[in-house]
Amino acid sequence: ADVAYLRSVLPSTTEESFFQYLATLDASEVTISAIPEGSVVFARVPFLQVKGPLLVVQLLESTLLCLVSYASLVATNAARFRLLAGPEVKLMEMGLRRAQGPDGALSASRYSYIGGFDCTSNILAGKLYGIPVRGTIAHSFIMSFTSLEEVQPRVRLPPLGGGEPVDLPPLVESWLQKDFQGLLDTYCVRRSGLPNFCAVALALHQLGYKAIGVRLDSGDLAQQSKEIRQVLRACAAHFQVPWFETIPIAVSNDISEQSLEEFQQEGNEINMIGVGTHLVTCPLQPSLGCVYKLVEVNGSPCLKLTEDEEKMTIPGTKTIYRLYDAAGELGAPSHGATLVDLLQNHVLLTPAGHPFMDLMALEEEPSPRAGQELLIRVLGKLGETSKVVPTTVELLHRTYFRDGQVCEPLPSLLEVRNHAQMSLSLLSPAHRRLHDPQPYPVAMTEKLHHLLTELQEASQ
Repeated sequence: ADVAYLRSVLPSTTEESFFQYLATLDASEVTISAIPEGSVVFARVPFLQVKGPLLVVQLLESTLLCLVSYASLVATNAARFRLLAGPEVKLMEMGLRRAQGPDGALSASRYSYIGGFDCTSNILAGKLYGIPVRGTIAHSFIMSFTSLEEVQPRVRLPPLGGGEPVDLPPLVESWLQKDFQGLLDTYCVRRSGLPNFCAVALALHQLGYKAIGVRLDSGDLAQQSKEIRQVLRACAAHFQVPWFETIPIAVSNDISEQSLEEFQQEGNEINMIGVGTHLVTCPLQPSLGCVYKLVEVNGSPCLKLTEDEEKMTIPGTKTIYRLYDAAGELGAPSHGATLVDLLQNHVLLTPAGHPFMDLMALEEEPSPRAGQELLIRVLGKLGETSKVVPTTVELLHRTYFRDGQVCEPLPSLLEVRNHAQMSLSLLSPAHRRLHDPQPYPVAMTEKLHHLLTELQEASQ
């Protein structure tokens, strides 16, 4: 069917043998190597390498870019929110209504979770991916009740498909599992939402229910959280209900990175933050500039020349290494260090220090060793030679697809999430900070630099 469609849209002069060739195409000769999902990657570092017949790998270009670009962008955006929020505050992804369609919403939920969010309001994402789901009632539900007379204390539900009638309260109890969360700001927090919540929560406490939190969706969220905490503490002391003072306070309402910074500056009592628009639409950087470039044909390295060094490709089949320092000292030597790599169970061995540089080498070059002095050229300063001595060396790429099938066990979503948090934690504070971070150097070996120079000179 696909070939028939192509035949209908391509020029009538297209040779029939071309369509016959397309009908036989498969990925049996394609090999894909990549940095493990959830790893921190830096600009100019190839995080995916594809080998195979030229036409096949060219046809894969748009698909692969589509699969990795938005995913990497959202996971990165989520990681920034996690770094700002700190490890204790719970983060909830709630961007379904603002996402780029239903498929974009599912991708946002999945990759926000990888980036460090704790849960999602997208029930389908929870079902498909096993992401914890959370949420509260809607303002519209609260507004639909105009008086207490509309709330019937007990309702007998008619049986569905036979059986006995069902009482609503036991049914609700099974749904709530004796937990509930209140939305406070449909009308007025101080005069309506908060006092009513406290009255209901204290009454239901006597029946075995426990309030698991309150949510604010408007106003000065930081200041209101502090005022609400004072009331909850007063209720806990007065009614002798100790857990009441620790009821979690959740906030939402167009939360951005700037919002989180303001919360920290003002001080707050917020325990959970719901982020939607500014997470899934990535307004600070709406797209990620991933590119897919040809670097070798039939064993011959090739180069795309440009006057802009940042857009110049690095030729040849390469191996990528991450170099670690001893304990925060850039390139400091250390004895007894071991080669770091991912195990099959996807647990990352913890190196002694922080990564300080990523190094590109030609595939045929010997692997650098811990404690070895390396002669390198840093991108952006290719005219200068530098020497570094890594304490630990990590091989970044793993082969995931070969001979038409997946050849490496793929980690679960939770394992990818844990790996992402580990990768972030290994970065030095200077590289991890969000404002004015220290540039992370990416370098190449002398042999790779010689090849680059040779191709540049040959093309002039």
